[in-house]
Amino acid sequence: MKILAIDDEEKILDVIKAYLEREGYSVFTETNGANAINAFKRLTPDLVILDLMLPGLSGEEICSKIRAVSKVPILMLTAKVGEDDKVYVFSIGADDYLTKPFSPRELTMRVKAILRRTKDDMALNDIFSFNDGDLVIDTRSYEVKKSGKIVNLTPNEYKLLTVMAQNPNKVFTRGELIEKVMGYDFEGFDRTIDAHIKNLRQKIEDDPKNPVYIKTVYGAGYKFGEENA
Repeated sequence: MKILAIDDEEKILDVIKAYLEREGYSVFTETNGANAINAFKRLTPDLVILDLMLPGLSGEEICSKIRAVSKVPILMLTAKVGEDDKVYVFSIGADDYLTKPFSPRELTMRVKAILRRTKDDMALNDIFSFNDGDLVIDTRSYEVKKSGKIVNLTPNEYKLLTVMAQNPNKVFTRGELIEKVMGYDFEGFDRTIDAHIKNLRQKIEDDPKNPVYIKTVYGAGYKFGEENA
């Protein structure tokens, strides 16, 4: 599998490359943000490791540009440690977050976990249709359509939607959703799931403030609305 690592510190890229290639991954590196998008288009990687503070183009801008055209998993690797920073990068489509200084072994395990979840998503095999085809989830093609148009979801958003849609009216706590979507080893805070829910509603609801599909159960968590078709 191909991994694109984008960071302006070549020593960090050397460490990432050494550890991940030892696990059998093909690792490609880029130090300049302005060149990162071209590298992404040329390589079509299976996962992107992305620093936030880059010359040329910021990590946030790169994440948004990639997310506009691809569901590829994105792991943020950055010195920014604030809660607001983490919430923001999840809101623009990142799938995981690791702060510097970091353990190369932990990075390797996170990459494996993300790719394993992506593979599990692909293994699901069914089509779910709601409200006379208004929302269609095709797990065979890993595709979601809203009013007949393909919706571009991140891997975490897709996983979140499929987990809930396969269990309509079941109330999930934030902790349950984090474990099912991000894995039991996720070390962030449970409010992270709120950012993903907000993004998901923006993409699949006609009125995100009055959602039909992803409903808040106050004091408990979230549930998927009733299946009508």
